[in-house]
Amino acid sequence: MTQVAKQDSIAARTFHIERVFNAPREKVFAAFTDCKHLMNWWGPHEWPLAHCDMDFRVGGSWHYAMRETATGNESWGLMFFDEITAPEFIRYRDVFSDAHRAINTDLPETETALYFYAEGGKTRVVSSTVFASEAALKQVIDIGMEQGLKETWDRLETYVSG
Repeated sequence: MTQVAKQDSIAARTFHIERVFNAPREKVFAAFTDCKHLMNWWGPHEWPLAHCDMDFRVGGSWHYAMRETATGNESWGLMFFDEITAPEFIRYRDVFSDAHRAINTDLPETETALYFYAEGGKTRVVSSTVFASEAALKQVIDIGMEQGLKETWDRLETYVSG
C-alpha cells in the first residue's frame, strides 16, 4: 500500500510517499531508468506515458509526456538527474515543460530524493519531494498529484511483480 505522509507536509514544503514493492531492488530501480520500462507503468491509469526520451546519467535528463486517454490532453515534464547511486538512490529536479522542452514557469519546480531499500526479496521506495513554497506544494496537490502518484505506483507494482 502506498503511504503518504501528510502531517505538516505543506508547512514543511515536502511531499513524502513510500511503498514496498514485491520485487528485488535491482528490478525496481531499473524500472525508473529506461523508457522500455517506463512506457509500461509511468503515469496514472487515465494518463499513461505517451512520450519518453531519457539520458539516464548524472547531468542527463528525461523528457516525457502523459496523455489523458479520454481527451488526448497532454502533460509534459522534464527531469534533470543530479545524483545517481545504482541501485540505491536517484536525486533529480522536475519541471513542467512543453513538447519542445521549454519550461513552464507557471507551475512549480521540485527536487526529489528517491531511495530504494532492499527488504528481503522486496523493495521499499521512499520519495521525498521538496517545493520552493507551501503554495507551490498546494498547487500540485490541488491538480491531483497525490492520487496520480498512488495510481502510478499501483501500475509500477503490477509491472515489477509480474
